[in-house]
Amino acid sequence: MQDALFPEDTLAPAASPPATPGLKVRPQPVDEALRALAAALPREIHLGGSSWSYPGWAGLVWDKAYAESLLSRHGLAAYAQHPLHRGVSLDRGFYRPLSASQYERYAAQVPADFRFTVKAPSLVADAQVRAEGSGRGQQLNPVFLNPELALQEFVQPALEGLGPKIGALVFQLSPLTPPMLTRMPEQLERLRSLLRTLPDLRSATPEGVIAVEVRDPEWLTPDFAAVLRETGATYCLGLHPKLPPLSQQLPLLRALWPGPLVCRWNLNRLHGPYGYEDAGRKYGAFDRMLDPDPETREALARVIRGTAGAGHKAYISISNHAEGCAPLSVRALAQTLVQGMAHEN
Repeated sequence: MQDALFPEDTLAPAASPPATPGLKVRPQPVDEALRALAAALPREIHLGGSSWSYPGWAGLVWDKAYAESLLSRHGLAAYAQHPLHRGVSLDRGFYRPLSASQYERYAAQVPADFRFTVKAPSLVADAQVRAEGSGRGQQLNPVFLNPELALQEFVQPALEGLGPKIGALVFQLSPLTPPMLTRMPEQLERLRSLLRTLPDLRSATPEGVIAVEVRDPEWLTPDFAAVLRETGATYCLGLHPKLPPLSQQLPLLRALWPGPLVCRWNLNRLHGPYGYEDAGRKYGAFDRMLDPDPETREALARVIRGTAGAGHKAYISISNHAEGCAPLSVRALAQTLVQGMAHEN
């Protein structure tokens, strides 16, 4: 794919990655255009994908196709050698809590300036207990937003294992039941109680932040912003069809300014609020950008530039379901960011 900032006819040949003893997954050689683009990106900005175990990224991230199971276990070190991959969303723990030793193994595979965005387990972040396979809610979750369990099963192990490599610990609150949505003050108080209980991250991870991502627009109110501001947490900007477009979420970000930006670009709006599986089927191997979304990319880039320009961190993770291929989306977003910086100067 031609780089808009660095035309192909100016590119030097890609350099082969240095040999690393015992490396089971080798990174794709990086061309000079990509290195130059990464060098132009402010260090406050941490871009990355949502997980990394995709064989279809061969030629983009890996030097060849590897089995998904091998990438899951050993691909992170190669992923982190990509110059634009300064972070990743660690989603695996949503399905089952991870131990401190598991987090520690991930941290050992990445450089010191790499940052993890980590999703809290559904055990405490989902309002319902769901059936395996179908994902349908079976009953109310009795430990939804339980402070003690969140601390024990999520925050403490992550702090112990990842330490200063934490960017954001994210409580992604799955859709609430209709009766719960009619009692939002009750849900806000439950969230306030949780956030008040959590420790200040700054001693273990000076750049880390607690963030809350939602799936119901009913959360997006001044009262929600007040709870986050009062407890030192922030809002995780969720780019998902279940929520309003980015432009309509900006008032919440402004209410929490100044501070870091946490964003997870989850799903292209054209697929609709329940189109995650349809998007996966359409995008297949996740090796091409099939549904470019320059409007969202431009809007997100403006928010990132404003955040980083004020000296705050920006932790951005992009799913394959956003445009079809997360590494290509990361590169396109980086290009948009650097082009916008050049125009501002």
